[in-house]
Amino acid sequence: MLRLSIGLIVVAVIAAIFGFGGIAAGAAYAAKIVFFIAVALIVLSLIFGGFRKS
Repeated sequence: MLRLSIGLIVVAVIAAIFGFGGIAAGAAYAAKIVFFIAVALIVLSLIFGGFRKS
C-alpha cells in the first residue's frame, strides 16, 4: 500500500508540473488516504501481532 501511495504522489507531481491541477489534487488526495490506511493497518498489525506472541 505504501508503494501505491508513492506512485500516486509521483503522478500528482508530474501532473502538477504539466499544469493539470485537478488531476494533481485528486491524486494527492488519494495518496493521502491510501497512506493513512496503510499506517492504520501497520499499527493494527503491530498491536495484534504483539498480543499473539505473548
